[in-house]
Amino acid sequence: MLEDTIRVLAGDCTVLFEGADRTEYRGRVTTVVKPDNTVLVHDVDGYQPVAWLTRADSVASDHSGGFSLVAQKDDQLLRIVTHESDGFSNYHASPAGNPIGTCRTCDGTLIRAGDVRCLDCGVRYAIPDDATVREESCDCGLPRIRAERGLAFDICLDRDCESLDDAVREAFDREWECPECDGDLRILRRGGLIAGCERYPTCETGFVVPTGVLDGRCPCGLPAFDTGSGRRCLDAGCDRAARPTVAE
Repeated sequence: MLEDTIRVLAGDCTVLFEGADRTEYRGRVTTVVKPDNTVLVHDVDGYQPVAWLTRADSVASDHSGGFSLVAQKDDQLLRIVTHESDGFSNYHASPAGNPIGTCRTCDGTLIRAGDVRCLDCGVRYAIPDDATVREESCDCGLPRIRAERGLAFDICLDRDCESLDDAVREAFDREWECPECDGDLRILRRGGLIAGCERYPTCETGFVVPTGVLDGRCPCGLPAFDTGSGRRCLDAGCDRAARPTVAE
């Protein structure tokens, strides 16, 4: 069920590149066309391609009377013509990522590459960028992940099984007061996970819940968080939490 393919062409080819300069090569080379239209032409020497075009605007091929491929991006053009073809094929492809577990749908391998996906059936799971994958599994069979949003929450990889939003909401909904009125801050999903005033839209106060764990109070009265980049206030525009304070 993978939607991406890599095209591979091998043979005796003439390779013509036109850009700021014009270069021409001939040899037995292998051409790789990636799903994002990046074209790489490799010979036997080293890892560097002899010619390439990154994320071409268009890639066109012609199989009639031999094989040719033309890739173009702005004023750059890469043309490949085969004199003798050794082979041409399409191959299923996916991102390469760290293996993290087994797919409960098909028993394929789950990898983490941005999101989490199965190499066999292609099922995908969104995952927070800061989340770490735990060794233990959920009762549903999927790996558990840990994400820090005030506390360290261990939840299922599948948000339909266990939701990070629900966990943060259960821990912190109405726990903090709005600094602009006497309303409570609710845990809401508005693009991102925020602590927003219950009196919206009368009061539009809202703060993105940061990655990190609670570390007391900021001098401004809002909660402070210990993050990977230091101590900070729930209000990203407040710099008082980073300063040493007297213990309350």
